[in-house]
Parts: sequence; C-alpha cells; structure tokens
Amino acid sequence: MGDDHGIARLFAGAGCDGWLCVLDADGDGEVCLGADEQVVAASVVKVVVALEVFRQAEAGELELRERVRVRHGDRTGGPTGLSLFADEAEVSVRDLVTLMLTVSDNTATDLLLERAGLDRVAATLTELGLEDTVIAFTLRAMLDSIGRDAGFAGWEELMAALPDPVLEDRMRAARMMDAGHSIRTTARDMARLLRLIWLDRAGPPVACARVRGLMEQQVTRHRLAMGFPDDVRVAAKSGGLFGVVRNEVGVVRLPDGRRYAAAVFTRAHRPHAGDKKINTVIGTASARAVAVLRRRLQ
Repeated sequence: MGDDHGIARLFAGAGCDGWLCVLDADGDGEVCLGADEQVVAASVVKVVVALEVFRQAEAGELELRERVRVRHGDRTGGPTGLSLFADEAEVSVRDLVTLMLTVSDNTATDLLLERAGLDRVAATLTELGLEDTVIAFTLRAMLDSIGRDAGFAGWEELMAALPDPVLEDRMRAARMMDAGHSIRTTARDMARLLRLIWLDRAGPPVACARVRGLMEQQVTRHRLAMGFPDDVRVAAKSGGLFGVVRNEVGVVRLPDGRRYAAAVFTRAHRPHAGDKKINTVIGTASARAVAVLRRRLQ
C-alpha cells in the first residue's frame, strides 16, 4: 500500500476505519488508502443513477420533463424529500434527479431506477470500467432486506417497532451492512467516475455538466467541505447508514483552478460515536491528500 501520509492515523483518531482515493482530475497523481477494497456505498451511488438518467435523456430515450405522479405506495423509506410526504405529489423526471442529488431522496432514486433500468446502469458502469461498483437492486429492496434480517416482514414494519435498542443492533448487523451483500463500490471507482464526469468523458458533455451542477447544490456541507477554506469550491454527494457508515465523494476546485476528485468511505467503531469527528475527518483526510498531490507538482 505504501506511505499513506498519516491518513490512516487520522481515521483511527476519529474512531473509524477509512478508505480513500484522491485523484488529480487534470493529471495522473493519486493518494490512496484501501482504495480497491469494496465498501458499502450508501447514497454516493446516486451519482451513477443521475449520470445514467442524463445519458439516456441526451440519447432521446428519457424525457426530463415527463411528469411523475408519486403515490403512497411508490415511496421508499428515508429521512428526506418525497420519502416524507403524506400526500400524492407530481414532479418531473428532472426534478426527481434534483431531489436525489441535493437532499438524497430515496423515493426519487427508486423512481429513477425504475425508468432508467438497473441493467442499463450496470452496462454503463461496465462501459466506464467501474466494475467494482454494483447496484443490483433498488433502495427499497435493500431496506426491506434489513427489515427481514431484523425479524419483520419488511422495512415499514421495522420502522413501526422503533425505537428499540435491540432492533437497532439487528439493523446494524444486517447483511446489507456488509459490502459483499449490499450496494457496493470502491474509493477508486468513485474517484475515477468523478474524474470522468468532470472531464466530460462519462457521457455526453451536457449529461456530465448536469451532474456537476446538481452536485454543487448538495445541501450537506459538513464533510469534504470541512477540510478546505471557503474559497475552495466543493461539489459532492454524501451517504450514510445507521450511524455506522458515513461517506462522501466529490470534486474540490482550488482557487488556482486545479481540481481533485475525492472519494472517502468510513465505518464507525461505535455507532453514532464521534459523529462530528468522523464527518470532519472526511474533509481533513482529503485535504491532506490534496496537499500531497500539490507538493508533487512543485
């Protein structure tokens, strides 16, 4: 693995295991820690879904202005967006992507996966050489599996029985919390995907630009962005599960125009322990990697 520049110690000091890949988006430099190990992806793979939707739109296979009626039975569990709505709603496909990337809406994600197709997403990942990233089922299927592992018929029944410390422990022990069974990726795959998007090589330039623009609008700003001063632009997508998994992927643009694609994945040693430290270390570890890459250019 070579010298990790003290990055592993940063993660350990924050109370978590960490995996990291930071790439020079305009060159070939990299700083990595466990970058080829598969990890639980959580919501960072929504970047892949967005890219696929916009690729299909540019190919004339999807209409971004199509109106989608969201009924109660269409909802996937989640803490944001349409997942919280009590009444029917109608939004465009384009706005579903906005909800998915800016507030990590799970319902929007599954509605988009239904239209784009899991098989098409898999084909695009293969085309881009990202074969360690696997999105084999919807978020609803993932959550229902966690519910069954906890002893219920599915996710809704589990949620109705919470809060309960025993059930929460069962959730964290579910198969979907293991990368071998879950929606998964690697830090290298996600950093490479971002570099391709920022270089307009992941699809039509318009599709790539749309993904970049929405990632710049993500509401969450307390992970990657925490490692950099205010004059550094950060476009990112976060993800997390049950106080154990906290991830973020994104591109940082420095005032001199240099860009770096960062993918950071963490797993807390104790659930919900040191949330702030782990969120912050995602940024500080990335900033250290960027500093190493910049020194190499001098």
